[in-house]
Parts: sequence; structure tokens; C-alpha cells
Amino acid sequence: MTRYQLLAAEVFSYSFDNYAEHLGCGHVRFEKLMPETARDLERADREGWSDERIAKALDITLDQVPGFKKRYQDALEIVDAPNLAESFRAGVRQSLMTTLKHRNLPDAEIEQAAKQICYRAADLSYLLATRAETLAKYSKELLREQQPL
Repeated sequence: MTRYQLLAAEVFSYSFDNYAEHLGCGHVRFEKLMPETARDLERADREGWSDERIAKALDITLDQVPGFKKRYQDALEIVDAPNLAESFRAGVRQSLMTTLKHRNLPDAEIEQAAKQICYRAADLSYLLATRAETLAKYSKELLREQQPL
């Protein structure tokens, strides 16, 4: 996927795997419109567009603009991270903050939870290496909705 497709996946809350499945079959929304939205958000950020101009360019309401700007900034932190480990850690942190926002947890607790998830990812990496398997083999299973305990 291109950088703009990765940004679009983040802005529109698609997993990279799911977004990639929509590519190559002529689906205009995924192949053209969503990446164009990411490009427009990047340009708006770089050039300091007003919220009104962003709303017009994206064909959204003015009250939707702050959400798009926030999702774009969050997407940048993931897509433009200096390495894949930092990208993963940023994604985990953002997901935890979104999921647990109603609990008003201190940032330190969110960071601790992100750290523990990263330890688990490192453990998974070890297990995959010992079995000469790739994470892609388990992608669908990892995206499967869990039954409540």
C-alpha cells in the first residue's frame, strides 16, 4: 500500500489488512477517494488551511473537521513513525486511549498497558520465529471478534 493508502486506512479506521483487501478490484472509494482525503489533510496541515476550507475540500460539515484533523495527526504518528516498533506502539497507545477514554486514566497507566502489549507482541515474534511462521498467517484470527468473558 502507498503512504496515502496507509494514512487513509488510519483516518477511516480500517486495519491495513482489511484496507489492502479492497485494493486491486477497482473500488474507487479505497483506491482514489480515501487516499485523496489523506492528501488533502496533509496539504491542509502543511499550508494551514482554515476549518471552512477543509470542510469544503473534504465535502464534510464544519463540525466534522476537528475529528478528521485529529485522526490525521494520529495517522501520521503511526505511518511516519521512525520504525515499525514505534508505529506499533503508537497504534496500541492510541487504541487504548480511544477505548478507555471514558475512564480518564492517567497517561502513565495507558503507557504501562501499551508497554505490556508490546511485550506480548515481542513474545509472539519469538514464538513465530521458533516455528518459522509469519504473523500474516494469523492476521485473520487476530482480527476476529472475541466472545465476552
